[in-house]
This record gives sequence, structure tokens and C-alpha cells, in this order.
Amino acid sequence: MAVAGKFPWAYVLPYSAAQIAGGIVGGLAVWLHYYPHWQATKDAGAILGIFSTGPGIRQYFWNFISEVIGTFVLVFGLLAFTKGQFTAGLNPIVVGILIIAIGLSLGGTTGYAINPARDLGPRIAHAVLPIANKGTSDWAYSWVPIAGPLVGGALGALLFNVLP
Repeated sequence: MAVAGKFPWAYVLPYSAAQIAGGIVGGLAVWLHYYPHWQATKDAGAILGIFSTGPGIRQYFWNFISEVIGTFVLVFGLLAFTKGQFTAGLNPIVVGILIIAIGLSLGGTTGYAINPARDLGPRIAHAVLPIANKGTSDWAYSWVPIAGPLVGGALGALLFNVLP
């Protein structure tokens, strides 16, 4: 949104930090909620999947492209929808429908982070919490749901600004 001129650049870093902190707190809440299940779950991949996104097929370039496309659609769609005259009360419904549509159509390949904090915060929680039967936090993949949404969001905002 800052790229589109709809959000002050001075707020980007503090808002990003707050979103990541929120993701960590969310990861803590998930850990507490599922606490009795950790002992019963032996599949480390399933445990990680509760906290973070992951690819259906691990091919970093194509996983990155998937995240770029999903976030491009999100940002371009949000900017296009808010350009019109929606009733303020309907905007959250439209945003929710857009996110559901992205998830249903594009989410199968990577789990669609479409926001770096959605993956990074809970992945940090997974890394530091004492979860029974957990494996690695898969930091080798973590760049995909961070870089892909940043690139896709910037491209969506830039295209929106170029179009009349």
C-alpha cells in the first residue's frame, strides 16, 4: 500500500514489526490450543503446517511465482475495490471474499501466505516453542513466503498506479 501511495512509508517498519509480533502471539495461541495433540502427533511436517505455509511441491522458483501472483491479485484487487464507492460496511466483506477466492484458486501450491508476517511470525513461534515431535522450522523455504508477497504486492500497486 505504501508503493501505491495509500500508506505512509514511515509506518511500514513499525506496522510490519507489529504484524510479525502478532503472528508470534498467534503461534503461541495455536501452541496452547493444540497442546494435548502435540504428544499424539508424530508427523513433524503436519506440526509445522499448523504454524506456517509450505509448498505442495517444493520448487523454489515456482513457489515464489505462486506467492507473487497471489499477492499481486490481493493488492491489485484491494486497490481496485477501494477506488469505487463501496459502502464502508461492505469493504470487509469484499476483502474477505477476495482472500477466500485467492485461497481457493491459488492457495494449493504454497498455502498462500500473501503477507510475509502470516508465515514469519508463526514460524518463529514454531522454532522457539517446546513442541513435542516437531522437526525443523524449514528456514530454507522461509524466504519464499516473505519475498514473494513483497514482490507481488509491489507489482500489484505499481500496475494499479500506472493504469488510468
